[in-house]
Amino acid sequence: MQAYQRTATACAVASILAIGGLGVSGQAMAEVSANIGITSNYIFRGLSESDDDAAVQGGVDYNHASGLYLGTWVSSLGGGGDYEIDGYFGFANELSSGFGYDLGYVYYAYPRADDSDAGEIYLNLSFSQFSAGVAYVINADDSDWEKTLSYELGAEFPVAADMSLGAQIGYVDPNPSDDTNYTWWSLSLNKATSMGDFSFAYVQNDLDDDDDPRFLVSYTMNF
Repeated sequence: MQAYQRTATACAVASILAIGGLGVSGQAMAEVSANIGITSNYIFRGLSESDDDAAVQGGVDYNHASGLYLGTWVSSLGGGGDYEIDGYFGFANELSSGFGYDLGYVYYAYPRADDSDAGEIYLNLSFSQFSAGVAYVINADDSDWEKTLSYELGAEFPVAADMSLGAQIGYVDPNPSDDTNYTWWSLSLNKATSMGDFSFAYVQNDLDDDDDPRFLVSYTMNF
């Protein structure tokens, strides 16, 4: 497992997920949605998961009006034929005050890689344009990844019609007894169109051997 995969700036992003499509209309008891996209570099928590190659990604989500959701998400991992498939479920809601929360579990599977699968619980909070999240690995094929803690803070501000500027900063501690913890940060310009959503992002971290800035462009279409 490479520093808690997924889903962010492709995440995502990943976000947080990054796990998108949680909103459900008041009249609908349940909703199924899907997404497909491509990114010039699959980056999650400041690290490239696709060896700095482009990646094709997509997922399907089921959302109930109660706030319960579950889904799956898949991404290629560079040009070698490797891929990642995630499964997740949780409960998300937004209160009348504008405060939102998302509590869930995600399992990251790598069918073509040995000792790489892992699962974690997460809690994401949001209010207005601001968000915060924490994730904790509770099971992993590689025991060195167990007890990994990840923290994130983010904000998104409208800058024009259907356009926003996003900023994120995160901290990853792979293991309480490990000294390979690092900080990452990103800035993104996001544009929603009738043909899909575009994102242009800058991402960097403070690792000694992987701290070069990365720039990427991503496109996602939701159904």
